[in-house]
Amino acid sequence: MGEWKAPLSLRVHQALRTDIEALAAREKRSLSNLGELILEWGIQQLKAAGSTDQLLKSKIPLSAHDRHQR
Repeated sequence: MGEWKAPLSLRVHQALRTDIEALAAREKRSLSNLGELILEWGIQQLKAAGSTDQLLKSKIPLSAHDRHQR
C-alpha cells in the first residue's frame, strides 16, 4: 500500500487556479498531483534558502521565451 497522505486545502485566486489546471493538463497530471509536486519542491527550496525573504531574493531568472509569454 502507498504512503498515507493528509488532505490540504488552499485558497488561491481564480487566475492562478486556471494556470495550474492548464499546466497539470499539459503535464498529463492531476491537479492534486501537480500541487503536491510544486509544494514539495517549494518546501525544499525554502529549507535551502533558510527564510521566505532569502527565497524570494534568489529568484530564478526567466528565460527569454518565458518573458515573451508574460
